[in-house]
Amino acid sequence: MYSIFVQIASYRDPELIPTLRSLIKNAKYPQELTICIAHQYSESDKWDSLEEFKNDARFIVIEIPHTESRGTCWARNQIQRHYNNQHFTLQLDSHHRFVKNWDVKCCDMFFRLRSKGVARPLITSYLPSYDPKNDPKHRTKTPWGMSFDRFTPDGIALFLPYYIKKNTKQPIPARFYSGHFAFTIGAFCREVPHDPLLYFHGEEISIAVRAYTWGYELFHPNKIIAWHEYTREGRTKHWQDNLEWDKLDQSSKTRVKTLLKIDDQKCTPCAKRAMKGYDLGPMKSLSWYQDFAGINFKQRTVQQSTLDNKPPMFRTEVYHKIFRYKITISSKQLKEDDYTFVAVIFEDENKTQLYRKDILPEQIKHWKGLKEIIIESEFMGQYPKNYIVWPYSAAKGWTNQITGAVK
Repeated sequence: MYSIFVQIASYRDPELIPTLRSLIKNAKYPQELTICIAHQYSESDKWDSLEEFKNDARFIVIEIPHTESRGTCWARNQIQRHYNNQHFTLQLDSHHRFVKNWDVKCCDMFFRLRSKGVARPLITSYLPSYDPKNDPKHRTKTPWGMSFDRFTPDGIALFLPYYIKKNTKQPIPARFYSGHFAFTIGAFCREVPHDPLLYFHGEEISIAVRAYTWGYELFHPNKIIAWHEYTREGRTKHWQDNLEWDKLDQSSKTRVKTLLKIDDQKCTPCAKRAMKGYDLGPMKSLSWYQDFAGINFKQRTVQQSTLDNKPPMFRTEVYHKIFRYKITISSKQLKEDDYTFVAVIFEDENKTQLYRKDILPEQIKHWKGLKEIIIESEFMGQYPKNYIVWPYSAAKGWTNQITGAVK
């Protein structure tokens, strides 16, 4: 078995201890693990103690009072400074559960890719979810991949999970990188270290591009390796404790925009010097990544194949921009008072659905007393031809469609 440098950044997280127990218990070769934790703690959290691991030589614990923390990426950077030539590295969050022999499964996937000619596999994805209050009963049973979701107002790409098809035999070529699960060679810690001046949004897309330009090839695991907790219930966040988090966040976004040339952000000589060590790699270019992934940062556009989660490759496709539209309907067209949801659908000229969102009762109740109702929609994709507003009544089921041409 090979040595693995495990990276865990934890911020006042009650799931840290259960995560560590699951990590060790379910490793086939726990003696090969080096577990480095950026332990961002508050003395008021009496439960947040690593006492049971203090004499365990596998652990490196960086004790950081939460008032001194500068965010997720800064904490991850502190961890990577302790990398000591282990064969592999695994980056995690502090709220996970693991399958039996997860370490062997990761290595098997890695070497299977190597045997197919992939020189530098990087296995990464959004992990399926678990619920600490109902574990293991509520663990998702299907592995997840990562799909493009949207650009933020600052132009930073965000992602959502999607279900990987059952019986998928091999790891899936990927475009995007997950901050909470990434397994690859240990040298990644030195070649693509986390930028300590990034805060939160921008971490994943910047690492994806930097890894690609260093010659790494990204893959989503086709089998479940671990689970991740997404609700963040019961966990204090850094931005709740730090009153100046917005300054860190804004500076971070500017740095990401400079790296990826979002909105044609210029990289001045001064900015380039400031990016040293956290810039793009020497093996491929930013434009190569954009063509490969089907995403354009300057224009804030994506290809349809990217939206459809098709395998990444160089394609000559049109790029889609954000489509925004307001539908205005009369309250007289909504005759029932028991709608469970209202479907808003956009179609192309062949009546193929391009996008759908459901408006739920919490939003519907605000329509009461209005003469006109404005429904705002936004999505990435092909420009639609028609729209449908289709209410669903608890008593009558689907009611009359309200349709119109997109102008």
